[in-house]
Amino acid sequence: MSILPSRRTVLRGLLAGSAVSVGLPILECTLGPNGRAFADGGLLPRRFGLFFWGNGMLPDRWNPTTSGEGDAWELSEQLAGLASVKDVINVITNMQVRMPNTIPHWTGTYGLLSGIIPIGEEGNHTCSGPTIDQIIAAELGGETIFRSIEAGARPGGGGGVSFNGPHSNNPAESSPTALFERIFGANFIEPGSDGQVDPKIALRRSVLDAVLDQSNDLRGRVGAADKARLDQHMDGIRDLELRLGRLEEDPPDLAACVLPDEPPPDETYATIRESHRVISDLLVMALACDQTRIFSNQLTHPIDNYLWPGTDRGHHQLTHDEPDPQPQVHEIVLQIVDDFRYFVEALRAVPEGDGTLLDNMAVLATSGISLGRTHSLDEFPLLTAGSCCGALKTNVHYRASSPENASKVILTMMRAMGMLVNSFGEGDAETTDTLSAIET
Repeated sequence: MSILPSRRTVLRGLLAGSAVSVGLPILECTLGPNGRAFADGGLLPRRFGLFFWGNGMLPDRWNPTTSGEGDAWELSEQLAGLASVKDVINVITNMQVRMPNTIPHWTGTYGLLSGIIPIGEEGNHTCSGPTIDQIIAAELGGETIFRSIEAGARPGGGGGVSFNGPHSNNPAESSPTALFERIFGANFIEPGSDGQVDPKIALRRSVLDAVLDQSNDLRGRVGAADKARLDQHMDGIRDLELRLGRLEEDPPDLAACVLPDEPPPDETYATIRESHRVISDLLVMALACDQTRIFSNQLTHPIDNYLWPGTDRGHHQLTHDEPDPQPQVHEIVLQIVDDFRYFVEALRAVPEGDGTLLDNMAVLATSGISLGRTHSLDEFPLLTAGSCCGALKTNVHYRASSPENASKVILTMMRAMGMLVNSFGEGDAETTDTLSAIET
């Protein structure tokens, strides 16, 4: 009698003298009839992620001159590097972040991702509410060990674009070594392996239970402001408790999961592009192994003066000082687009169900401004990748006939993830409409 492979079947062998275990792609015999659910009834999970870079682009070279679906539109000069993934992306143009641009680089970043005008002023500001990744994570992130993962190639505090709420930033991990250890360290259990649960996990959970009990008692004896502070602190503890609980369960059973090699030491990367590609690969496998379903992948900070290869000044300085047609700024954007292309191709390379990992997710790529010289919030750069289990079209360039509210794109992403939400944003940024041009 033949035995069919399970969702955890792996192939084991040697590669370059080292033991490796490689998950089989999800096979037809483990799936139901439509290829999007397992035969035992489990659905393939949807994922959502941000791809972010700072300092915008050059709208005249970014925007495609034709619109439509499939062969009806062509990539622009700055987007030409996406030719190999054109069929799985969308380009959305003539959108605006509808709020006063009081904090250049940050109003667009926080305003787009949260839908609310940021708090404060230049040098002393914060996001006014949770960003889209954390809105989605609050509802859908509890099924995995990590509710969300934030990573980015640029070191430095204060540059993360993911927020739980005011003054509650989720810093982007910029060390490939630290990111690997966090996701694939001692507690990681490969599918198909007989991992041993660390007995200290149960002890830590019992300690957290006691802390939460004490917190609930304290909450009844403090004022409203302290309750809010305490709630924000306790949210982090509850998230840790959930992660510890997940570590005691069976390992994720997605067959494409493979324990990646430990990355080279951080000091060996000559450019952020090198470290970013390693970070991107780690994020891809974190998704394939169902360690998380929500992420942010941040290439550079909203305002960033990184000296890109082939340039003679920092990026931010060039956006303001380089004379038109700003050839060095243009070359930087080409490199950024190529890094996005690399990430999309890595997601598409992972087989899952009757398609790929990318088919079961939605990626939103954006910046904090459009034209760097003016900090413009019009013609905002917006790309999406993936069809999110059939909820989104791909290979579309949608150009609004007149400037439209960029919040529509955010609401579209939330609906694609299966969230039953009626609106997104506040004030002029509020919308109850999605972008039907990219919806199925």
